[in-house]
Amino acid sequence: TSMPHYRPQHARLKQGDLILVDIGVVVDGYCSDMTRMISFEVESKKLLEIFSIVKEAQEAACAQCRPGIALRDLDALAREVIAKRGYGEYFIHSLGHGLGLDVHEWPIISKTSPKDEILQEGMCVTIEPGIYLPKIGGVRIEDTVLVTKKGPKIFTDCSRDLYQIDEI
Repeated sequence: TSMPHYRPQHARLKQGDLILVDIGVVVDGYCSDMTRMISFEVESKKLLEIFSIVKEAQEAACAQCRPGIALRDLDALAREVIAKRGYGEYFIHSLGHGLGLDVHEWPIISKTSPKDEILQEGMCVTIEPGIYLPKIGGVRIEDTVLVTKKGPKIFTDCSRDLYQIDEI
C-alpha cells in the first residue's frame, strides 16, 4: 500500500498487512470508483494514525462537493487536513477525477487545476485523498460523489471504517 498504483505480485498476505481494495462497477454504461482499506491484524500505530487522517480529509472534502467550489480549493482543503498532521509530502496524487462513461474523465481535482475550473451541478467525481509512506504502507479512501444543489450525494454507500479480518 505504500505505492498508489501497485501492481499485484505473488506475495502472500501476512499478519500486519494493510490491504487497499480499489474497485468499481459499470451500470448502464456509467462507471463508479471506490477504495476501501482492510486490516489483517494491523498493529502499526503509524498506519492506524494515517488511516484516521485520510478518513478525516476524505470526509471533509466530500462534504464540500457543491456547485461553485473551485477544484483547486477542494484539493487544498483535503491537503490541509493531511499537512496539519505532518504528512503533506506523502499525499502524492490529485484529490480526484471525474467519471462517467470512462472511469477517468475531466475534471481533475488537483492543486494545479485552473482557478476558474469549478464543480458544477450534475458532475460526478471521485474524492480520494491518500498518504503513502515508503516501505511502511499507505492509505487511500475513495468515494463516487454526485454534485447537487442540495449538496453531495455519495453513490458508494459503504462504510469508510477500517475493515478488520482475523484470518485468511
